[in-house]
Amino acid sequence: VQLQASGGGLVQAGESLRLTCEASGPSFSTDVMAWFRQAPGKAREFVAAIRRSDGATFYADSVKGRFTISRDDAKNIVYLQANNMKTDDSAAYYCALRQDGLMKTREHSYHNWGQGTQVTVSS
Repeated sequence: VQLQASGGGLVQAGESLRLTCEASGPSFSTDVMAWFRQAPGKAREFVAAIRRSDGATFYADSVKGRFTISRDDAKNIVYLQANNMKTDDSAAYYCALRQDGLMKTREHSYHNWGQGTQVTVSS
């Protein structure tokens, strides 16, 4: 499965952005799609995940209440709606996939990765 992330850009603090991750290849009910981000000089960190089978979601505390992960199964796309963005949200955002139905937050738990899309939030 190949993943293609897009939608990054430059926004001001308080504004919104929607990131898109398109998956090409077979999909399964056990798919778990996640978003991670990595700022310069920092480790890659978990942002949010969604499970295909039941739509369950999980968020990092830092984005809870501001970001929403959703999916369009017909298009095999996962979205990350980021609202009320902060300068600390600036990072390269990556989408990732695991296919065992378990929502994990560690990057080594995911075996498929898309390229990053850069998000910059200015003050």
